Amino acid sequence: MADEPVLEATDVSQIPATVARLRDGFRSHVTLDYEYRMRQLRNLKRLLEENQVKILEALKLDLNKCKSEAFMMEFAQVMGDVVDILNNLADWMAPNHRPRDLLNKFNSVYIQSEPYGVILNMVPWNYPLQIMLCSLAGIIASGNCCVIKPSEFAVAFSNLMAELIPKYLDQECFAMVTGALEQSEALLKERFDFIMFTGSPVVGKIVMREAAATLTPILLELGGKSPVIVAKDANMEVAGRRIMWGKCMNSGQTCIAPDYVLCLKEQRDKLVEACKKTVTEFYGEDPKESPDYGRIIQSRHFQRLVGLLEGSKGTVAYGGTSDPQTRYIQPTLVTDVTPEDKLMQEEIFGPLLPILTVDSLDDAIDFVNKGEKPLAMYVFTESRATFERVSKLTSAGGVTHNDTLLHAGATALPFGGVGNSGVGAYRGKHSFDAFSHSKGVLSTGTGLEFLNNMRYPPFTSSKFNRIKWALSKTERSSRGPWRMIMLFLSIAVVAVVVQMYGLPSWLY
Repeated sequence: MADEPVLEATDVSQIPATVARLRDGFRSHVTLDYEYRMRQLRNLKRLLEENQVKILEALKLDLNKCKSEAFMMEFAQVMGDVVDILNNLADWMAPNHRPRDLLNKFNSVYIQSEPYGVILNMVPWNYPLQIMLCSLAGIIASGNCCVIKPSEFAVAFSNLMAELIPKYLDQECFAMVTGALEQSEALLKERFDFIMFTGSPVVGKIVMREAAATLTPILLELGGKSPVIVAKDANMEVAGRRIMWGKCMNSGQTCIAPDYVLCLKEQRDKLVEACKKTVTEFYGEDPKESPDYGRIIQSRHFQRLVGLLEGSKGTVAYGGTSDPQTRYIQPTLVTDVTPEDKLMQEEIFGPLLPILTVDSLDDAIDFVNKGEKPLAMYVFTESRATFERVSKLTSAGGVTHNDTLLHAGATALPFGGVGNSGVGAYRGKHSFDAFSHSKGVLSTGTGLEFLNNMRYPPFTSSKFNRIKWALSKTERSSRGPWRMIMLFLSIAVVAVVVQMYGLPSWLY
């Protein structure tokens, strides 16, 4: 494409000083303050509101994302997360008081969420705004400082955020490092308190290995081959439309895009026709001319996708054309695909959709279970029991019934992988939890010391029997009678102690 922007890379020699500056910022304890976090989150919201046009233009330059798609899939997602956090942060930061066992009836037992410290956030190119700022909102909310490393492939967006982040967020606690492999390697040599990486499993393993050297906690959002299972009773027209919507969004460059379809042999042709009809409905007879259809991010990824299609022994049932000058690849359906086909050996990450046939639902479940655990799975069926059976017997980061992609947009749900598709999850409250350490806290007073004699030496046989009784737990229903009995006994003990000794001083 003509007039492509040039990446403005950070000088590698400045990276240690940048990390040290953020380390000092965290040690100043300013990020522990609720008002500080709220102020930074409101600044992040203002960044979005005041620069919406520039952001959407950058996404258009990098990925040819139309305004509506970019707003729906990126801008609105971030704004939703930020507003959700602003509305709930006070409750999330408050101590989470927990039930007390018999020996801790007079103690305060709670969980306090505390920040990890300085976080490295390595952001991909396919949804650069959504992934960067949804995660950053959680990082801010949980009281951390952050070095953000955007992908060098999303050049226009990377340059724009390098300009905007310092204007809106505290530079002592938040910084951008732009560039390519050299900058990424330099960052991984620095000591961080937490690392988030979104990208491929290959690079994720490198990040995990580097983090393991210093036992640094990580959150990995990877990917994999997300399957679609189309059951016998599925609504084929709806399935075709929603599968192709999920596949063609961002020209297939979505980590949870439908990667392949499993359906019964007798259903295949009807499903193919529904998918073909949908592409024409969405993008016209020639998707290349549609203003709503994206492009492949760069030439290397374009050539990889063309190579996958050329190496396939399947039958192209629709599409197959491409243009290296504009990095356009037509939405493509490939049938007669076997598990050994080249299209089935790696995550496609583009608008190519293999359709495989199976003899039964059980065969489809077995096929999914033989592969790596995917980031997402989609099940099309009119039967709730069938959906729940597939969901129960398979494992995936997330699952959606009768649609695609939508579970990732639900702020109340965690977004993350399992096994090869990732470690950990985030979004909304789950972001706050992911970037916080849950510190267990017990607080007690110094009164009523005689109640503690049972745990102090010397240990007599009678004391042992009392200890054994006090610490023994029996299985019971959470609504059983012992719960009420223990509650009344506890109240009686407290009443007797107060009557005999009065209230302890620490209660005043």
